[in-house]
Amino acid sequence: MKRMISLLLTLTLCTGAIFTAGCHGKKNQDSFVIPKEFDPSKKYEITFWAKNDTNRRQVDIYNSAVESFTGIYPNITVNLRLYTDYGAIYNDVITNISTGTTPNVCITYPDHIATYMTGNNVVVPLDELMNDPRFGLGGSEVRFDSPTLSEIVPRFLEEGVLGGSHMALPFMRSTEALYINKTLLDNMGIEIPEKITWDFVWDVSEAALEKNEDGTYKVNGQNVLIPFIYKSTDNMMITQLKQLDAGYSAEGGEILIFNDTTTSLLEEISKHGKSRAFSTFKISSYPGNFLNANQCIFAIDSTAGATWIGSAAPLHDISADQMRDFETEVRMIPQFDPDHPKMISQGPSICLFNAEDPGEVMASWLFAQYLLTNEVQIAYSQTEGYIPVTLKAQESSEYTDYLARMGEDDTTHYEVKIKAAKLLLENTENTFITPVFNGSASLRDAAGALIENTVKGVRRGGTFDEAFVNKMYKDVNSLYRLDQMKTINGAEPTELGPLPKTSVLLLSSIGAAWIVIALVFFRQYLKNKKKDK
Repeated sequence: MKRMISLLLTLTLCTGAIFTAGCHGKKNQDSFVIPKEFDPSKKYEITFWAKNDTNRRQVDIYNSAVESFTGIYPNITVNLRLYTDYGAIYNDVITNISTGTTPNVCITYPDHIATYMTGNNVVVPLDELMNDPRFGLGGSEVRFDSPTLSEIVPRFLEEGVLGGSHMALPFMRSTEALYINKTLLDNMGIEIPEKITWDFVWDVSEAALEKNEDGTYKVNGQNVLIPFIYKSTDNMMITQLKQLDAGYSAEGGEILIFNDTTTSLLEEISKHGKSRAFSTFKISSYPGNFLNANQCIFAIDSTAGATWIGSAAPLHDISADQMRDFETEVRMIPQFDPDHPKMISQGPSICLFNAEDPGEVMASWLFAQYLLTNEVQIAYSQTEGYIPVTLKAQESSEYTDYLARMGEDDTTHYEVKIKAAKLLLENTENTFITPVFNGSASLRDAAGALIENTVKGVRRGGTFDEAFVNKMYKDVNSLYRLDQMKTINGAEPTELGPLPKTSVLLLSSIGAAWIVIALVFFRQYLKNKKKDK
């Protein structure tokens, strides 16, 4: 009987431990202990997961980086796995954490890393590695020209700090840009102001809806026109709130987005969504396609997507006969206070995953460093409107020459692409990031859903009123599980709602185990009582 009770108690404790881990996760990652020696003759095989934008040049750069690195370190084999979507990388990493088959090196986003960190010592903290005099950034025993810590743009380096430790290195950086079809504005007799505000964009977009007697739009003579399209509505909501110093989220993971400023912004968006002066990528399609067909005036997209925008764009998704000749202006996104501009900083980062053999982690770390060399940074930044994350690359003669040759051709030196890169280079100090925590990726999705749902709702005959807003907030809160996190900023904390089925099952198991224990004790008690008689 004692053995049975012991087993039942063990089951109960294990079940409770699983339940606790499932609810809270494990956020602290153990510091990586750098081995005293790194054996250059020992064979290592590491995996590298990366994303490319269906851009063959990016694939070539990754392959070239692997080839060059393994030429320097012939004892290290790098297996490259390419994805076309960061979400797919995220899902595969989450799946593989449970089986211990994560990649060694991964191109990803800090929001995703925060979720990876809920695993037990899965992600490698980089502080010790970065500062090691032998194998750290610019270390004495690194066999290639690695940038030093001071040669990485400080603002970008800070973006990889999670929980007080550097959990990621920046790889590339971009922001958002306002791409303007200047030719259509000229048709309207409107000049582009030096500083562009949201009011200007909204007013012009509404004015552009004027039609000819035959039903075509006056501004372009076509049957199709969407004056203003925003690619990433999550960025739109986050950026507008930041520009107005309104709540979005706090470092501790508090949800601040459901506030009066958000409601006011959505009300304005609803007006232009209903008139069809404004739309989004998810509702209409890629803004660059409409811009390139003279069916859009203002398109907001990442600077990393600049090679897809403009009448001479080297990449595009529409047929050649749909392309139109027009002049493209690249400007900072609209501002509420143009004298104090704010624009989001985005772009992929590099993280490392732990391995049983410290030497395997060291091999991974060396390869991650190689991705920060000028050879990789400059080559990759030339494929899109990204900028290098190191001052070493930005200030190099090669990169300076690249920028100076803007417009020389419509491929490497494509004018719109280099204008987009210069926009970020000149405004790095005006960029911002949002707090990163386990759940911040869901909050980002929710921010975009508020705009998408608002536009869809009013187009389907809905009225933007208090009832509309309350229902949408409740639905988004529940769908993205924000109701499981505390809501502050004047709003009452929401109820947690029903427990997930797995949690109910686990709690039921605990209760059942204790019932069995009680029955065993009662049965033994009856046996002992009979013996006493």
